[in-house]
Amino acid sequence: MSERSAGILLHITSLPSEFGIGDLGSQAYAFADMLARCDQKIWQMLPLNFVDGAADFSPYSSVSSAAGNILLISPELLTKEGLLSEKELDQYRLSNTDKINFDKVADAKNKVFDIVWKNVKQEKQNQSWRSFKKFCSEEKQWLDDFALYSLIKKQQQDKPWFQWPKELKKRKAAGLLQISKEAEDEIAKTKFLQFVFAKQWRRLKTYCNDKGIKILGDLPYYVSHDSVDVWTNPEIFKIDNDGNPVAVAGTPPDMFSEDGQLWNMPVYRWGVLKKKKYKWWVERMKRNQELFDLVRLDHFRGFSAYWEVPVKETTAKNGSWKNGPGADLFKTMEKKLGDLPFVAEDLGEIDDAVIKLKDQFNLPGMKVLQFAFGKNMARSEHIPHNYRQNFFVFTGTHDNNTTKGWWKKDIDENTRDRVNKYCNKKLTEENIVDEFIRLAYASTAKAAIIPMQDILDLDESGRMNSPGTIENNWNWRMRPDQPTPGIEEKLKELMQLYNR
Repeated sequence: MSERSAGILLHITSLPSEFGIGDLGSQAYAFADMLARCDQKIWQMLPLNFVDGAADFSPYSSVSSAAGNILLISPELLTKEGLLSEKELDQYRLSNTDKINFDKVADAKNKVFDIVWKNVKQEKQNQSWRSFKKFCSEEKQWLDDFALYSLIKKQQQDKPWFQWPKELKKRKAAGLLQISKEAEDEIAKTKFLQFVFAKQWRRLKTYCNDKGIKILGDLPYYVSHDSVDVWTNPEIFKIDNDGNPVAVAGTPPDMFSEDGQLWNMPVYRWGVLKKKKYKWWVERMKRNQELFDLVRLDHFRGFSAYWEVPVKETTAKNGSWKNGPGADLFKTMEKKLGDLPFVAEDLGEIDDAVIKLKDQFNLPGMKVLQFAFGKNMARSEHIPHNYRQNFFVFTGTHDNNTTKGWWKKDIDENTRDRVNKYCNKKLTEENIVDEFIRLAYASTAKAAIIPMQDILDLDESGRMNSPGTIENNWNWRMRPDQPTPGIEEKLKELMQLYNR
């Protein structure tokens, strides 16, 4: 992307719908229409990976790096395809609350999926079934393992794979084959839901692209310990023969946390990955290139060096920096995949090696206005007068408070005073968001991305995620009457004013 542009950060789950969670149905298309009316060029969203209750439905703690989140499947579109009747659907509509109740949504949608699968099996000779079989063949590399993993996990009362019986944990061929034969229908259903997700997603992405909107996706650096990826590729993760981690990921102590952050995800064996020519990573990147037009690489600094913590530690304090794959991985991906449409999430403790790696491959970095107004404001990397062009600027990210919430709750009077001086005006709860959006749009950064909560001028009640906590995250939703025509007009005006 060479020209100036702007976009909005809004995850699919945050859209309005009649089924308790945003999905790939009519409201997603309506949002794309709104973006087009406002001349927005980018729709940024969070990872689309499969999620479950064991990880509190976090999109950054998936059990599969390849499978899609079936909670995003639109029942409305299933009805239009004739896979579900209106009468069957009506009993599973949920009130359009401001917050998502994931357990309730998952229960209702799984019942819908049971009905759909029963109806589909009665029409096995139709075009949809032939397309499904083709999908199974084309995606066999990851789909077979995911369906089998999902089945065994269900049979084992949702226990993680490393607590399964030895023959299953170690993937003994005879045992896996027997299970597959005994539950062919369940495995086929799991695959079918992935087919439906992929079909609904492709249609939405094509619709957006036809309107000149690029989709900016998100790729987490790590995968969950309890995931099909670790189960099927144990040699590329630092785990022992019983499947238990030897070392886990995290971040060192900093100004936000004196103990650091302990993520409890297994770290990679980069030496083994290199010998395998980074095959797992190349396949993962390839899939994300198919899903998105641009991909945000979460925790980009881990590709340069990552924080490794011995598994027995209770905090991240006693970890140490280990070398990541560096340029070698990106050279391999460039050779295998061509252009690298990545945005580097280069936030946190960044050193010269991280900057060098990002610049070597001309990857845009990130700037966040909420990080700009500390005591070193004049020299801050996040203050607009220090920007270079090859960056994406954000008022805040999914991990930040909303800008209004940040102003009200997160900063002191000295910080507010610095913001006032920088903007040369007295700012309040009523105008801080407008001022930050203008700062982002007016900057030299090639793209300005504003979270939807800031577009709507919401306070801390609209926050998407609070890092280090496990409750009340990922569940914010937009109301059907948002945004208003006045907000749309303001956005369009800003796009023209600042040549975005």
